[in-house]
Amino acid sequence: MRKATKTVATWFGVSAGIAGLEHGYFEILRGNTQPENLMIASMGPPCVPEEIWNACEPAMTIIPNFLITGILAVIIGLLIAIWSVFFVQRKHGGLVLILLSVTLLLFGGGLFPPLIGIVGGIAGTKVNKPINRKKPDSVLGFAAKLWPLPLVIFLVWIWGQWLVGYLYNDFLQRIMGYGVFLIILMLPLSVFTAFARDVQIVLTGGE
Repeated sequence: MRKATKTVATWFGVSAGIAGLEHGYFEILRGNTQPENLMIASMGPPCVPEEIWNACEPAMTIIPNFLITGILAVIIGLLIAIWSVFFVQRKHGGLVLILLSVTLLLFGGGLFPPLIGIVGGIAGTKVNKPINRKKPDSVLGFAAKLWPLPLVIFLVWIWGQWLVGYLYNDFLQRIMGYGVFLIILMLPLSVFTAFARDVQIVLTGGE
């Protein structure tokens, strides 16, 4: 088993599940009301998307009801988190995580959480793949040394931004573009450095 790759798949899945659950919670608070269109804001009034760093949690839903959408997002988010912890390493475990993440996208689980879950699912499909490399590679060697820094940066930012946003909303709103770029960068970098670490373990026989 590729242990570092499994770690990435698990943490990405758990992060996606919790974030999707959080979107669902706010949608439930909006009650038995109908969205105006496919794209929605999970947080209702008095939240104003232009005035808050998280833009009131944008999402989409194919269900024309906030309450039902929120309940489904909570259920799917919980399933994703549980699956990521206990089952992502199983045969087809990564594929199931991808499918659950796509479902989360369709039922109010936000825009970034499903993306994170899909990347975690892609990593999950590689957990039990054999590593056939027989020679060390300088690029992989350098990437292995970075592990698990990209994953740590991702997790610290994805959850720490809530505290920063609560304390310094205007500041975070101004730099949010950089925050989005950081998330997009750390997703593939975390997967790559995990792969490099797993290769290093196989080639050196270390742990």
